[in-house]
Amino acid sequence: MDKLIIGNIELNSRLIVGSGKYKDFKTTRDATIASGADMITIAVRRVNITDKNAENLLDYFRDINIKFLPNSAGCTTSNEAISLFRLVREATNINTIKLEIIGDSTKTLYPDMIETLNACEILAKDEFIVFAYCNDDPIFAKRLESCGASAIMPLAAPIGSGLGIQNKYNVRFIKEAVNVPVIVDAGVGCASDASIAMELGADGVLSNSAIALAKNPILMAEAMKNAVLAGRQSYLAGRIPKKPYASASSPTDGLIEF
Repeated sequence: MDKLIIGNIELNSRLIVGSGKYKDFKTTRDATIASGADMITIAVRRVNITDKNAENLLDYFRDINIKFLPNSAGCTTSNEAISLFRLVREATNINTIKLEIIGDSTKTLYPDMIETLNACEILAKDEFIVFAYCNDDPIFAKRLESCGASAIMPLAAPIGSGLGIQNKYNVRFIKEAVNVPVIVDAGVGCASDASIAMELGADGVLSNSAIALAKNPILMAEAMKNAVLAGRQSYLAGRIPKKPYASASSPTDGLIEF
């Protein structure tokens, strides 16, 4: 019953997976099923989703109840991203999108936040449901929400780095700053990273490289599913406060004297 609601989208799983870097489309499909995810991202500029005469990722998911989240990976300006998503909607009728505009395409793959803000505002006015990839900056996160973003997707570390969450406080600050769902994106390297993100209060996690490049992608996908669920349950349950000294688990009052 703990659904993730973003705009008019309802997801049973709080794990979103990517479709890149797999050895083939069959492995992409099998890992996605193992992950239990309801949504998968697709880099429109790198994966064919519109040419019906060529091998198509969508063909491997036609009998699966999965939502597609086209992303603008490879775009470096707001105009590129806006044009891309308008073409995608024209071709597929999909209007739920992941906005990703890269400012440094040579080393860090960090987003260009000015271009992202500009694109987000225009796309939201065009009635797109915008999942906005961004730096782990609560100020920019709040501005993205003001521009109409339906979900904020802060990086945990550089894309594909597997470094895990480098600034736990910023995830919390972003969660406190906005009223839309926060989905930790980029940098997740293993299941424990996903669990930590959820324990910090994130509403969801997106994982691609950690699954696709694992020695056993299917098993890692299942591990991510369990980690996100465990982290969410732990967050909802509420952890005990941290203390500098030991605290006995059994009461000391009324002990039997020998």
